[in-house]
Amino acid sequence: MEWADYRSGSKKAKAHIGFDINRGIPRKIYLSDGKEGERPFVDKIIDKGETGVMDRGYQSHDHFDQWQAAEKYFVCRIRENTHKAVIRENAVNPGSIVFYDSVVLLGTKGINQTEKELRLVGYRIDGKEYWVATNRHDLTAEEVAQVYKLRWNIETFFGWWKRHLKVYHLIARSEYGLMVQLLGGLITYLLLAIYCREQHQEPVSINRVRELRNQIANEAAESQNQRSRKLQGKSNKIRQLKRKKRRAKT
Repeated sequence: MEWADYRSGSKKAKAHIGFDINRGIPRKIYLSDGKEGERPFVDKIIDKGETGVMDRGYQSHDHFDQWQAAEKYFVCRIRENTHKAVIRENAVNPGSIVFYDSVVLLGTKGINQTEKELRLVGYRIDGKEYWVATNRHDLTAEEVAQVYKLRWNIETFFGWWKRHLKVYHLIARSEYGLMVQLLGGLITYLLLAIYCREQHQEPVSINRVRELRNQIANEAAESQNQRSRKLQGKSNKIRQLKRKKRRAKT
C-alpha cells in the first residue's frame, strides 16, 4: 500500500468512523494513511449541535476551543495530571460516584491553556478515577459520567464487527479497494441490524447471524433442488417427445 504512509518500511491505513451511540450504528467513515491524526476528523464527523464522546487520544486544548466556537459539544476523557485553573466549583452530591465538578481552564497559562472555559468532572468506579472534560453544562455530573460510559458501546461494536465479519483480513491494497471493503462490512452490519430489529426487536447478535446464515443456506439449497427438479422435468419431457417421434416414424 504505497499510498498509506506510516513510517520507513511500514505501511498503515486508518479508518475514522463516526458511530451513532443512540442508534448503535456507524454513520460516517473516512480513510487516511497511518500518519494522519484522529482529532481533525472530529470536525467532519460531528455536526453543529451534536456531542462527540471521545477517549484520551482526542485531548487537545486547541481543539476544545475550536469545537466550542463551532457550537459542537464533546465529552472527552483527559489525562488525570492535566493542569487546571478553577473558575468556579459546582456542588457534588454526597455518596455519588462523582467527587469533582468544576468550571475550569485546562492547561498551563501561556503554554497550552484553553481560552474558553469548560467543565471538568471527576468520578470513581471500582477504585479507578476518570477525568472528563465537557462543554455540556445542561447535564448533571452523573449524566456526564454515564455519557462517557456509553463510549464502550463503540468498542463493543468494532470488536464484534472485526471478529465476526472478518474485515481485518484485507482483500485489497488500493485506497479505493480498501474503502470498498470497509463499506461492504459496514453495509452488511447495517442490514443485519435492520433484520434483527424488525424481525426480532433486538440488537445484532452472533446467534441471530448464525440462524440467518442457516436459513439462507437452506433456502439456497431448496432453490437449487427446485431448479434441479424443473430441469429434470424438462429432460423427461424431451425424452418422452423423442420417443413419441420415433414411434411415429415406425
